[in-house]
Amino acid sequence: MRAVLISQDPDETAILSLTLQRSGLNVTRYREVPDPIPQAEDNPVHLIVLATEEGSPLSIVKSLRAQCHVPLVIIAEQLDESTHTVALESGADLIIQRPFSARLLIAQIRALLRRAANLPFFTLPTLSVQDVELDPATRTVVVGGRSPRRLTQLEFKLLYTLMIHKEQVLPPEVLVEQVWGYSGDGERDLVRGLIRRLRAKIEPDPRHPCYVITVPGVGYTFSPEI
Repeated sequence: MRAVLISQDPDETAILSLTLQRSGLNVTRYREVPDPIPQAEDNPVHLIVLATEEGSPLSIVKSLRAQCHVPLVIIAEQLDESTHTVALESGADLIIQRPFSARLLIAQIRALLRRAANLPFFTLPTLSVQDVELDPATRTVVVGGRSPRRLTQLEFKLLYTLMIHKEQVLPPEVLVEQVWGYSGDGERDLVRGLIRRLRAKIEPDPRHPCYVITVPGVGYTFSPEI
């Protein structure tokens, strides 16, 4: 299992690296938030730890959540209750305030990874709508009998949400809540980017989609036109 650690302070980076290794993770270190987060099917990221400097981490949390859906741990200075609450609602899974106990952090990370490993993708049924078949067990989609295409976690959750609400128009804020897990006010660009990536994998012609349809001014719907 692999963790991405984003930290600028050399001493804290060393402590957090050792903590993550003792949690059973291989660690890839960055001083700044990488764009995009490196992903590979044979070496996926299972956890992100962001050690922030002074100031609010909210913008970085939203940026990371736009890229991936793995557990996100924030190491921060003392936060006021409002900022702490909004950071959790924006997609952080665990916020640790300095000074922290490395022993306790190891236990918290292990608990977080256990819960993440139990996400019920494998218990979801295979969905089949006309010539689109979505397999949660392998996180692949087959369209029109073509070869299976592997989806990212966010792409899978988006397509699954649209397919189980077939022919219903879902506003962007609803999709953000369903896919990213936080309040989606003002996140139309976030949804638009993920829709574009999903269409590139399932549409015969992404410029003229026939599966994931935009309803201008309202939202998106899965309504196969073939």
